[in-house]
Amino acid sequence: MDSTSATDENATRAGAVKATARRLLVELGAAGLSLEAVAKDSGLAVADVEDAFPHRDDLLTALVIDAYDDSAAAMERADQSAVAAGASAGVRLLAVTRALRDWSFAHSPEFTLIYGSPVPGYHAPQDTVPAAARTPAVLAGIVRSALADGELTPPRRVVPGPPLLLPEAVALFGGTPQAPFSDLIERGIALWSSLIGLLVFQVFSRTHDSVRDESAYFDFAIAVAAEGIGLTVPLDEKTRTRP
Repeated sequence: MDSTSATDENATRAGAVKATARRLLVELGAAGLSLEAVAKDSGLAVADVEDAFPHRDDLLTALVIDAYDDSAAAMERADQSAVAAGASAGVRLLAVTRALRDWSFAHSPEFTLIYGSPVPGYHAPQDTVPAAARTPAVLAGIVRSALADGELTPPRRVVPGPPLLLPEAVALFGGTPQAPFSDLIERGIALWSSLIGLLVFQVFSRTHDSVRDESAYFDFAIAVAAEGIGLTVPLDEKTRTRP
């Protein structure tokens, strides 16, 4: 077998293993996932599974990266469509957060893997960081555009004390904005965490017995969170209608 054929075969096997593992996430959860369970369910030998992923953590890492990449890609596509339609930053934000919500409900096991309780004994390696950074990067891009286009309202108060940011966060945003938006990155992180927290509440059915229309409430909550960075998310009849 030549090297190209071997590479293709390995990629095919790895894809089959990951597909089986995603199905098992529904039944077993991430904590119950094992190479032996994947082998049994897929009909592969354990040795074949180990050829693709030598350890359970290698498989979990691959699933984590795929989940971050897939969810961020959905947001990026939504943003590209909104930009092509000439949408404001507020409409773009609503579009990308809706896209992440749709992905989260359609892929709840993968959502749970990346945003749910930590998997006992598993520590995500640095390999997952670039994929994980894509979601906040989409949000940061919208916030940067809003700032450049004059769509933000200056805050009534700034974050007190010295800057609270790590250099990595400043680098992701592209530098610290000038006053009166010098704390915009901190506010952006609050928006990001509000988005993920809201999704956790909705995906895990924490709001179903509190609100009558969860999708409409999601839009409202995003609009409220966006006020924290000085961005208006319009909730008129056009934006209320989901694509």
